[in-house]
Amino acid sequence: MPKVLEYNATLAGRDDLTDALGIFRVVPDEPFPTEGPWFVPGQYMVLGLNNEEEPELAGVQRPMSIASAPEDPSHVEFYIRFVSQPASRNPFTHQLWKRQEGDRIFIRPKAKGHFTVEHAVGPDDSRRKVFVSAGTGLAPFVSIVRSARNRAPGRDLGEFVILHGASYDADLGYREELERLAREEGLHYVPTVSRAAQCEGWSGAQGRAEDQFRADRIDEFEQRAGFAPGELRPDRAVLFVCGLQGTIGASIERLLGRGFVPDEKKLRRALEVPEETPASIYFEQYDSDPVIDLTDEGKVAALRDTLHGALGL
Repeated sequence: MPKVLEYNATLAGRDDLTDALGIFRVVPDEPFPTEGPWFVPGQYMVLGLNNEEEPELAGVQRPMSIASAPEDPSHVEFYIRFVSQPASRNPFTHQLWKRQEGDRIFIRPKAKGHFTVEHAVGPDDSRRKVFVSAGTGLAPFVSIVRSARNRAPGRDLGEFVILHGASYDADLGYREELERLAREEGLHYVPTVSRAAQCEGWSGAQGRAEDQFRADRIDEFEQRAGFAPGELRPDRAVLFVCGLQGTIGASIERLLGRGFVPDEKKLRRALEVPEETPASIYFEQYDSDPVIDLTDEGKVAALRDTLHGALGL
């Protein structure tokens, strides 16, 4: 049974980017540590709210990726979309959208998760980090880039590529910040919209984030992302994908031919990846659907052949 949550933080601010997309800043009652980072960029925290209209439903909690950097002790920031068709009777975002600055909220005090550069490949990996995101899957990558700047002010951010997909250009959260970092500090920022016909004046990439890896588009993506033709390979880049099943699954499938190997154990077994072969695609999933249907034997066999051919197995 759900229980009533005891609030331990304050909603210190919110920026509504659209009616269904916002940035929320939370300040816990217990201060953040002032010495050393208190979380690793890429991790998440759990937020919670009580249902005031239907108290019998009590509280609801959801994990949310952190968008702020650990070096900023003033607040913790989250990039959240309103879920218009929730799967539960007590959806978290329906409660959150009723809250205003100064309202109380619950937050679990410790950040968790292994979707970090440090855990995946280590801080000294010299390959380009390609961050693939759909919608609010952008959040952990904003945290990673912000923290990199904080730790080494003035550094060249050219090792990072952010590919962010959204339906409309208005849904491209953090766009001004990322465009500025691209102009001034070398970040490779590739925003793409899937409904470009409804975005007046849009001249950037079109289609979903994962569409940029289609055979007829990957050359254009490499150019936008600062790669030489054919350079998007696991010896030169490592991919981190964050979002829903469709973005993750299609990204993996379309990059197997380039030799990119997923980290997830079930996928590796299904694709018969040798244990000694290092991973080069890591993902954080926001839904529970399998990223690739491993019960489809014909599809799995074709993907296995594609990967083995790219790896020379």
